[in-house]
Amino acid sequence: MLRSLARPARTLAVASSSSRAFATSHARRSGIPSLHTFTDEEQMLRETVSKFAQDVVGPKVREMDENEQMDPSVIQGCFEQGLMGIETSADHGGAECSFTSAIIAIEELAKVDPSVSVMVDVHNTLVNTVFRTYGTPEQRDKWLPQLAESKLGSFCLSEPASGSDAFALQTRAVKDGDDWIINGSKMWITNSYEAEVFLIFANIDPSKGYKGITCFIATKDMGIQIAKKEQKLGIRASSTCTLNFDDMRVPAANVIGGEGKGYKIAIEILNEGRIGIAAQMLGLAQGAFDRAVPYTFERKQFGQAVGTFQGMAFQQARAAIDLESARLLTYNAARLKEEGRPFTREAAMAKYWASVVAQSVSGQAIEWAGGVGFTRETGIEKYWRDSKIGAIYEGTSNIQLQTIAKFIQKQYS
Repeated sequence: MLRSLARPARTLAVASSSSRAFATSHARRSGIPSLHTFTDEEQMLRETVSKFAQDVVGPKVREMDENEQMDPSVIQGCFEQGLMGIETSADHGGAECSFTSAIIAIEELAKVDPSVSVMVDVHNTLVNTVFRTYGTPEQRDKWLPQLAESKLGSFCLSEPASGSDAFALQTRAVKDGDDWIINGSKMWITNSYEAEVFLIFANIDPSKGYKGITCFIATKDMGIQIAKKEQKLGIRASSTCTLNFDDMRVPAANVIGGEGKGYKIAIEILNEGRIGIAAQMLGLAQGAFDRAVPYTFERKQFGQAVGTFQGMAFQQARAAIDLESARLLTYNAARLKEEGRPFTREAAMAKYWASVVAQSVSGQAIEWAGGVGFTRETGIEKYWRDSKIGAIYEGTSNIQLQTIAKFIQKQYS
């Protein structure tokens, strides 16, 4: 469906003066839109993804969570809807939409199931972006159509001894004629159970430290071994596996971005990916809020709806403020990225705060629904379980705070 929205150029449409309502005449003259201003394309995408999430993903959420397995029909549905190549060019089978469009899709999916959301997130903001940004024309022509139409991608950076210190990785690659031989292992790899295309980071010259890190394109049939599929607290339907590589042979043509450039790829791509995780956490929090709040006006105690008691009403008001602040941080980071402006600090802020809000709002949502919220039947408790990962992956909350602190120190010291 999204492919029908593809266009030659991705520009933010400025709404006509009749459709904008600003507080002052100066604002009306400026033509500067709010962070809640979206192109027709972006708004249409939001509505389409929301419907897909409700109608197709929603009925399968509990079963996928209980089975800890992504339903193949959901993965196929994401491809059929064009959600696996949102920014990919039309020439490569994608929708050729904006980065904010990808963020909107991730947010809308997370309102229903954060597991499906992160699958789409990693595939788009990490895997596809690496190919679009660093791939040669030949690599883009070969891999992007497959990633847009049928093959799930996985981003393989973390290792048992290389988490927050991502560049301490131990996976090695040694040149052998026209091939590279890769040995090592990866841990906590999203999408890895179902994926067919993998971006693997390995060091080709440990004497150079992180400057030896190189990114390789591999397929499962090259010898990628799934050593363990993790059993997790949350996002259970999203596969997270340990991968082993034993003398795995990869063609030299599958080096992407150049030898020794893997560290640069990882740094830049993860900054973008953090906006995706912020969107996932934002959608999760909104989903929990939307599920729990209506119940508080149906449930009556002491002759009135429990949501009308001041104690609960104020909690919901504060949660709404937190949601809006997380939303604005996330949208701002996305727009900055689109405009080609620095966004590392803003991405860290968005990812950190959206993760905090997700845990807070989803936890309160359980309490607002009382005993019913504590049961698996309503699905509210799942949002809280899913929320915890936001403070951990793609840079822990402490890493985000460290990043923000460095900007402060640079500015004021």
